[in-house]
Amino acid sequence: MSEKISTSSAPGAIGPYSQAVTSGNLVFTSGQIALDPKTGEVTGNTIEEQTARVCENLKAVLEAAGSSLNSALKTVCYLRDMNNFSKFNEVYGSYFTNKPARSCVEVSCLPKGVLVEVDVIAEKEN
Repeated sequence: MSEKISTSSAPGAIGPYSQAVTSGNLVFTSGQIALDPKTGEVTGNTIEEQTARVCENLKAVLEAAGSSLNSALKTVCYLRDMNNFSKFNEVYGSYFTNKPARSCVEVSCLPKGVLVEVDVIAEKEN
């Protein structure tokens, strides 16, 4: 049985999707971008600032689903510019200290013109 996850601690969906869906013991998040959950506006101009906001949003969604960043199994990371890879990794690595499996690709465009988007598959903790 699956469950749709929604929390006001992360930005609301800007399309026809859920912040996350659980199935069994797994949590599948939708991609998070650097939106402030209170205003819905893009925050940060640098890859470091936007990555931190993305990770905070993912943290909130995972916690609402009974999980955490520490229980992440796999992430998919989308960068507008692969030249930002090392700066992205610095911030990403400070949040995902358990080093989940990961794919990271460069894309030509992301919603609202942001620099980064990340989605996560994690295990539930409770």
